[in-house]
Order: sequence, then structure tokens, then C-alpha cells
Amino acid sequence: MNKKETTNPAEIRNQNHEAKKMNNYENSKKKKDRDLPWWVELLFVQIGLPDKLLIKILKAKNTSKEFLKNDKKSLITILFVITTLAYFYPVIKHAKNKLDCEMIAKNYIIKNKNTTGFDNKEIKMLSTNFCHGGEEIYEIENLKN
Repeated sequence: MNKKETTNPAEIRNQNHEAKKMNNYENSKKKKDRDLPWWVELLFVQIGLPDKLLIKILKAKNTSKEFLKNDKKSLITILFVITTLAYFYPVIKHAKNKLDCEMIAKNYIIKNKNTTGFDNKEIKMLSTNFCHGGEEIYEIENLKN
């Protein structure tokens, strides 16, 4: 019969602990040997900006990374809403300009032309026609003549 080998859990823990110690030392040595990013080198080493600003920038960078990790769904929703509004803004602006033109043309027709025989719908039709390049408005007699 085969005997099972017994291992001491304390020995395994000690081996794992020693391996982790060595890894931590190697990792810290690697971190020290890395070069600075180009923007840190330029702004803080060459130009000489204050270190407090670098600390604030790095904290903001870390918080933004965490925010992007944790709140991807809300960020995508916000970007979708902004994109939708940006897509429809020219259409809304064109419609507003068209309505403004029609209102100005309608006021001009009522004020300067003889519109005694026209009702409101006909005046609106003439103002729309005028805003789209029509010349029917010139066929109406002026009040001053």
C-alpha cells in the first residue's frame, strides 16, 4: 500500500511568503528603473512646474480610471444622449430659422401690403412662399399706392 505523504501547511505558507517577498523586491526594483512619461519629463523636470500639480494630476487620472471602470453604462448613456442631440441640432435650428422667417414675412405683409381681402391662412401661405424664394408677395398692391 502506498502511504500518503503528509505536508506541513506552515512550511507551504513560509515558502509562499518567501516567494512573495522576492517578487515584491523585484517589482519595486522594476518600478524604480522605469523611465518617466514624456509629459512628466517635459512639464515637471524641464519646465519646473510644482510637484503639487503633478500629485493632483495623478490623483485625477486614477479617479477617472476608476470611474470609467465602474460606470461604463452611465457613461455610454451620456455619450449616446449627447450624440443624439448633436445629430438633431441642425434640423431643429433649420426649423427655427424657417419659422422665424415666416413670422417676419407675415408681419411685413400685414404691415406694408393691402391685405383686406386675405384671411390668416392665405397670409401664412404668402409668407412661406416668400421665405422659399417666391415672388407672389410683390403682386399685392402696396398700401401707400
